[in-house]
Amino acid sequence: MALIITDECINCDVCEPECPNAAIYLGQEIYEIDPHKCTECVGHFAEPQCVQVCPVACIPVNPLFAESREILWQKYRRLQLELNPTPAAE
Repeated sequence: MALIITDECINCDVCEPECPNAAIYLGQEIYEIDPHKCTECVGHFAEPQCVQVCPVACIPVNPLFAESREILWQKYRRLQLELNPTPAAE
């Protein structure tokens, strides 16, 4: 599942730089998580880094994006290919 930041967010700025997928961004009022980029840190870390550093515990699982660990791995692999495309053979 992707994570979500609730309105309890205090905009402390600690979660954004911790996200290895650049899924966290400052929304209109609070930080938000792009569910299409969030892998709960699968492929990078054992635990979601944003959850680990959040001082107010406002980052639960997003119930609208129910994803198995396998789906999160697939998303991680897709994101890695987008960031590091294989050069075309010459």
